[in-house]
Amino acid sequence: MNGLERELTLLSRHFLSSRGPRIGQTLERSAYILLTRMETTAPLTLKELAHTFQVDFSTISRQVNAMLKLGLVERIPDPDGGIARKFRPTPQGIEQLHADRAISLHGTARLIETTGWQPATTQQFLTLLIELNQGIEKLEELSRTSSSDNHDPPQPA
Repeated sequence: MNGLERELTLLSRHFLSSRGPRIGQTLERSAYILLTRMETTAPLTLKELAHTFQVDFSTISRQVNAMLKLGLVERIPDPDGGIARKFRPTPQGIEQLHADRAISLHGTARLIETTGWQPATTQQFLTLLIELNQGIEKLEELSRTSSSDNHDPPQPA
């Protein structure tokens, strides 16, 4: 377990920076992460977002308000009739997310190319990461809708 813990620590520390500079990306890191989740889920309240990301309500409120001012998300009435307002991405927010994601994907592809992995190895790694993230979300009692898994379906190795 020591080796696994060490490698996960290194992965979390190096992954973002090793893909290359964020040149051309326009979203703040927090907006990118929030939009990535919001893109594939039903609209969420601030309380639901705070729970999902395990941050204080005040933190998520500041982040979402900044995104509101930039036109990345919009506040809507609860479709289920609740009193709390919910938030969803705007077309502009989705457009910026997709533009930033294209740059991110290029950096991720460069990283995988550096490993020399064959496609089957990359797919195996993806499958294991999906299982790990689902386990973490289960442990932390977070939900991930089936449509929120924006990844290629696992392919046989």
